[in-house]
Amino acid sequence: MTDEKRMLIIATHGAEDPEKATIPFVMGTTAQASGIKVKIGFQADAVMLAKKDCLPHIFAPNFPPLEELVNIFIEAGGEILLCGPCVKSRKLDKADFIKGTIIVNAPTLVNESMNAKTLVY
Repeated sequence: MTDEKRMLIIATHGAEDPEKATIPFVMGTTAQASGIKVKIGFQADAVMLAKKDCLPHIFAPNFPPLEELVNIFIEAGGEILLCGPCVKSRKLDKADFIKGTIIVNAPTLVNESMNAKTLVY
């Protein structure tokens, strides 16, 4: 058994709600700075945030730009897990997404949530 601290953050909001799209990355980068291994799972409209050229257009008042937070998160070793059925229902492909993303299915997200503290936004 490992003593590594892990966190899974589930994000469900996309560009339609910049604040709720940004908060998972505020929490994620803060946790990383504390030595916690973090993964963020995108479900529903959140998968659209991972599309190339989406992030530069998302700004929430009083928060750092989302693109900046995502880059910090990925550079610190964070992973973005994209809901496979959510990706498929939006007719998207792996090539549509930014670096640091992995398309997964429900068993992966269930396993991650069972082995980490989990937040949902």
